Amino acid sequence: MAKTELEQANNFSIIALGTDLDGTIKSNGSLRIAGKFNGNINLSEYLYIDQTGIAEGEITCKNAKINGSFKGKLIVQEHLELLTSAVVEADISTNKIVINEGAIFTGTCKMDSSMNQMSDLKNNEKR
Repeated sequence: MAKTELEQANNFSIIALGTDLDGTIKSNGSLRIAGKFNGNINLSEYLYIDQTGIAEGEITCKNAKINGSFKGKLIVQEHLELLTSAVVEADISTNKIVINEGAIFTGTCKMDSSMNQMSDLKNNEKR
């Protein structure tokens, strides 16, 4: 079976189960949350919140999959997927969203195709 883009992502940091972290995270890579995080996150790649993961704050990333809990503000430049165990209470801005059966979403969602343009601009700045 072919690996998904999430599985192929480089520079994957992990907040492990049993870890409780407060603060600000900025990364050119991806982040997986299995523990608890409270604060701000700015990622150039993927965010994945495991079924055991709990996050609260403001998050900006390229793509995200949530299977745990999130409360706050979420800005996803390309694609957001709320998996079956997701519990999300948030103001969301994204280009594309998928909400799977069983996921719970409370809040607002603004879908804007210009989110991809922001991603393209950031990629051009890196060159």
